[in-house]
Amino acid sequence: MFDRSKRGEHALLIQPHAGKLEEDVLEEFVDLARSAGASIAATITARIDRPNPSILIGSGKLEEVRAAADATEADLILVNHALSPVQERNLERALGRRVIDRTGLILDIFAQRAHSHEGKLQVELAQLRHIATRLVRGWTHLERQRGGSIGLRGPGETQLETDRRLLQKRVDQLQKRLEKVEVQRTQMRRARVRSEMPRVALVGYTNAGKSTLFNALAGAQAYAADQLFATLDPTVRRVGIPGGNVVLADTVGFVRDLPHELVAAFRSTLSEAREADLLLHVVDAADPHRQERIAQVDEVLAEVGAGELPQLLVYNKIDRIDGAQPRHDAQDGIADPARRERVWLSARDGIGLDLLTAALGARLGFTRIRGQVVLPPSAGRLHARLHALGGIVDEQYTDEGWVLEIDLPRSEAEKLAGSADGGPLRPLIPQPEPEW
Repeated sequence: MFDRSKRGEHALLIQPHAGKLEEDVLEEFVDLARSAGASIAATITARIDRPNPSILIGSGKLEEVRAAADATEADLILVNHALSPVQERNLERALGRRVIDRTGLILDIFAQRAHSHEGKLQVELAQLRHIATRLVRGWTHLERQRGGSIGLRGPGETQLETDRRLLQKRVDQLQKRLEKVEVQRTQMRRARVRSEMPRVALVGYTNAGKSTLFNALAGAQAYAADQLFATLDPTVRRVGIPGGNVVLADTVGFVRDLPHELVAAFRSTLSEAREADLLLHVVDAADPHRQERIAQVDEVLAEVGAGELPQLLVYNKIDRIDGAQPRHDAQDGIADPARRERVWLSARDGIGLDLLTAALGARLGFTRIRGQVVLPPSAGRLHARLHALGGIVDEQYTDEGWVLEIDLPRSEAEKLAGSADGGPLRPLIPQPEPEW
């Protein structure tokens, strides 16, 4: 992992590929490196038809990488591919520099971004699981078994075995602590379910603008920046939309080939998406590869058990498209148009948010009750509750009591009508047709 005390390490990037190299793959890798705090010394592409089991790349390409690293004085090699412990160790020996693969790079970014107690636990757990397979390279000088000979009697295990045992003990401790956090989070979710408020989760490719949209809808101050994985810790807020309230959750962004260690470690964070009633799938509208991004997010959602949940696509960042205007595309013309309803907006500029909240209200079945009601003087408690909900549009006081023009969500009106003092509201609520 990167040394936290250092910033701007000079990194040489290796981009393996099996034939045609997609430009966006290399661009994303460069963004990942910069998000980790590295400066780019150079990038080298390496075609690999058959991976070398000892160094991944060929011997000729290895010499090219060594020469480029010496010429640019790079002190770090980043490889956009998963490396086995043997490959990582052999590359470090051959190049005389630290080598970090894609998984290690993403883990380092996550370690920088995690701020909550839960997030830090999840990152540490993922890091320990990744490091566990790479302990051997640091203890090749301590391979003699102690115990049994004069002067060598001791614990009866190598330093490597000791470290593995201690590491596994720490992993077990982290898992138990995360299980407690998961219990607390589950209890909070159950409380939200009891409140009968629909749950909506923001998902999408990293840097699509989820946190900016979350702040725009919730009036929150969640950290938002133009960088990959700006958000790791889930944030939940109650948001008012036409017709009622929803519970809105901001979640970690996805990326292609998300390491399985991270998916496993962040199971409690991703459960906010898995247990939502509706997913707001945020897409960078200005990204030329947005269709591929949508497919990659769908793949990760399926992996975490949220692939069948209904979605509303939010095409964000239309401010970066010349002439683009906010709009709502209710139909898509594909096999499942309900899942691919789209809203085009700019969360940064705040345009199109009204279209999104209206679409949310329609998708969640929110309706409103409007009409006139007369409350007798004895219904002071109901009058106060209507005021607290902001449901009174106009009121007059007569000899009969309060004459009110009300406008409030049907769900709230039904709750009030079902209370002991809510009788005057019952005639306003349409009743279902009887079944014969």
